[in-house]
Amino acid sequence: MTTGTLITVAPTGAESTKAEVPALPVTLDELLLTAKECEALGAAVIHVHIRDDEAKPTLDQGRLRETVAALRQSTDLIVQLSSGGAVTDPEADRLAVLDAGPDMASCSMGTVNFGNDVFLNRWEFIVDLHTRMQEKGVVPEYEIFDLGHLTALQRLLGKYGLPHGGHVHVDFVMNVPGGMPGTTATLVAAEQMLRDLPEGTTFSATGIGRSTIPVMLASLSAGGHLRVGMEDTITYAKGQPVESNMQLVARAVGFAQLAQRPPLTTTEARQLLGM
Repeated sequence: MTTGTLITVAPTGAESTKAEVPALPVTLDELLLTAKECEALGAAVIHVHIRDDEAKPTLDQGRLRETVAALRQSTDLIVQLSSGGAVTDPEADRLAVLDAGPDMASCSMGTVNFGNDVFLNRWEFIVDLHTRMQEKGVVPEYEIFDLGHLTALQRLLGKYGLPHGGHVHVDFVMNVPGGMPGTTATLVAAEQMLRDLPEGTTFSATGIGRSTIPVMLASLSAGGHLRVGMEDTITYAKGQPVESNMQLVARAVGFAQLAQRPPLTTTEARQLLGM
């Protein structure tokens, strides 16, 4: 059982629009304010998607570099860029995310139906992403949308070696329409499958939409960590829109403290993740 809780905030994502969700942080200034607020509450990692001047998802290299630099200057958060982007982004642009020099980047471990879309992650692309992270010294967070993705991760590590830093950390993204459900039973099954991965592998869990609270509670009870944010849910309770990412991080921190697993500091988080 891990004594502390790694809390990741995913403040923006690529799915919601600013028009539909006015509180969504889409400008650099909004993102920096969110980052500072969430760090003060107990978040240690920020999972970053960025938007263009029209608030549409983008993987523009200049904006990515500017965002990484600004977050480093303004916070001590571990900066994790999304290599997933939007489901329509080409592979070349997703690989180029690593050139922006983040501390971490996501590495999705397989293709999954994503609502009405398909989030494509070919095996060759996954291998390319994993090996480029090894070369560039970027720590991956392996994104698991379905249980079979854990078997793919076992294959990846067996053939191409451990990630930079030597520590394996995964994130169970649960309740995406088309992926694994956000239930306690599914999380238990996923956690048991970690036994086939290198000893010391850790996991976070993300509950999309209404599965947010059940997944948080299940993850804490199983020794896992938490990812929350407006990328994953825009409703705090039934009929109550999320007002800010602070609101979601504060709830996660409260649950972690009730579980007697207080939030890890950024220094402790770096030690956990092998940085």
